[in-house]
Amino acid sequence: MDRRLFTARSASLLTLLTVSTWHQAYALSLADLSNTDATKGLKEALEKGALSAIGILGAENGFLGNDRVRINLPGALNDAANLLRRFGQGGRVDELITAMNRGAEAAVPQAKGLLSNAVQTMSVNDAKGILAGGNTAVTDFFASKTRPALAVTFLPVVTRATEKVGLVDKYNEVAGKAAEVGLLRKEDANIQQYVTGKTLDGLFFMISEEEKKIRQNPVGYGSAILTKVFGALK
Repeated sequence: MDRRLFTARSASLLTLLTVSTWHQAYALSLADLSNTDATKGLKEALEKGALSAIGILGAENGFLGNDRVRINLPGALNDAANLLRRFGQGGRVDELITAMNRGAEAAVPQAKGLLSNAVQTMSVNDAKGILAGGNTAVTDFFASKTRPALAVTFLPVVTRATEKVGLVDKYNEVAGKAAEVGLLRKEDANIQQYVTGKTLDGLFFMISEEEKKIRQNPVGYGSAILTKVFGALK
């Protein structure tokens, strides 16, 4: 046999073997994944999503400069604030809104430890169900595990940031009356509680955005386990 022909055929055979091996390694279904791999992939996804969200939101203007998570006054109070601005009296209102968002930015980094600890609570029996549960199933699972504890952690940080503004007591007084007559939800009638809730909403929203990116393009994260686990969902 001509040596060049033999070499060409050998190269073709090697290519076919390589492609076949790649497909065996990566063209997996969810059923092919071990619970260990599924859990490991979910843990890494959470870690990457959480660290990314904390890095974005915990920086200056992470909340205030981001329209997707910026914390404004709730409902009727926001309408009243807009009216005050029309009459040139919006300075104090803007000071309060800035303090609210600064409180959120200061609180978010405190989430890192709790989110890391929550990773360890995942049961291997939960992993595949969470993987197949939708674009934000990982985030939803960990929100259910950590949100109450994070609220307790965030509240004093938010309180310190907002109490520096003289309007806080006035806000709570007015908001309390508005809630009594149904113009405001009761959970929004205390500024510290309101900002804490919005901080948590913003945090888990940003984690969910990162989770969606991981699910859509796991290869782009340069992680073999993410590629294997989330690639199995394609």
